[in-house]
Amino acid sequence: MTKSLYGRHGPFISQAAGQLSAPRPSALRHFAATVLRQASRLLARMARRLAAPAPRASVTSPPVLEFYAEAGAPEGALYLDGQLIAHLPGVTRL
Repeated sequence: MTKSLYGRHGPFISQAAGQLSAPRPSALRHFAATVLRQASRLLARMARRLAAPAPRASVTSPPVLEFYAEAGAPEGALYLDGQLIAHLPGVTRL
């Protein structure tokens, strides 16, 4: 009774002797594998370098709303975080 062992590229039984034998590795195949591995490493390194940095966890304070209706300030001046955003004419307090 003969058993056949199958590998990735066909049976391991040699045609001439009928004995088990592993397929011979090809030098070209090894060279191609080495080139592809090196290219993969290079591309992974480039991807890490070009990747956008992760956003930092920053503590943001809530917006500060300020209203001025005093003699020294423009009447009804409304500020958000220090930037003038509106004038409210005739309004003296909020």
